[in-house]
Amino acid sequence: MIFERQQRLHETLPARSRILTAIRSFFIENRFMEVETPICIPAPVPEPHIDALETDCGYLQTSPEIYMKQLLAAGFEKLFQICKCFRRFERGSRHLPEFTMLEWYDAGQPYTAPMHTCEAMVERIVSELQIPLNLSFHKNAIDLSPPWPRLSVSEAFARYGSADMETAVRNNTFDEIMGLEIEPHLGTRKPVFLYDYPAEKSPLAAPKSENPEIAQRFELYIAGLEICNGCAEQTDPDIQSARFEEEIDRRRRTGLPVYPLPGQFLEALCLMPNAAGCALGIDRLIMLFTDSSTIDEVVAFTPQPL
Repeated sequence: MIFERQQRLHETLPARSRILTAIRSFFIENRFMEVETPICIPAPVPEPHIDALETDCGYLQTSPEIYMKQLLAAGFEKLFQICKCFRRFERGSRHLPEFTMLEWYDAGQPYTAPMHTCEAMVERIVSELQIPLNLSFHKNAIDLSPPWPRLSVSEAFARYGSADMETAVRNNTFDEIMGLEIEPHLGTRKPVFLYDYPAEKSPLAAPKSENPEIAQRFELYIAGLEICNGCAEQTDPDIQSARFEEEIDRRRRTGLPVYPLPGQFLEALCLMPNAAGCALGIDRLIMLFTDSSTIDEVVAFTPQPL
């Protein structure tokens, strides 16, 4: 098994290096500034279904957004970062407790802007790898040529789900239906952007002005894999604080670890411009480009058993 893994890494790690080089070059050439922010932070963002790792110095970041948004508030308009993130209880064929994330922010842009950025970035990766725009993944051909289809969450529930979106939210079955019934159908022939999520499921996204029940948020799916999560960022500190308090209260009631409010982040929101942001799982993206069945195939070292 060790020999087989080493052989496989000789295929995937060189591709990983070239993909990371292409991503970094793409953002720099498009005038995004690369930044580094703290990995150990005093308080993580309280988000549903995401658990932080506590350490002597506070918490290991679950994403770099707390500090990247503070840089937006300080007047930096186009930012990107490739970094390590950490989440408890995430271990499986598509999950690692320590993983690599690409996150970027673009001030003054709508939430559709990162969709175009994703399309252009993938084109750049294809060019770097010198492969065609027809990706072969698990013997399925996926056409990467843009533009990629857009599908609203409401339409996806109507097409693939056993309940409509509103009913699923009301009955607390949204995540179950999404994961089991809808996701396997997404991006099987072309990448697809799933957009306009329920605001209740999008605590960090700004709502649509014409319908506050819907958030300006999207996710990119390729071959049934969720690749990234983007949105128009919530900039109202009172609304954001209330959403965090709701999540903290839910954690307290269900016996989950309770995190302190990220006060410095909330204070900075009043200075933050309207912006679009996106977080992309690099390990999963590399899985696609290397036709890998598990995330372990595309990282040099995996978590050691206790």
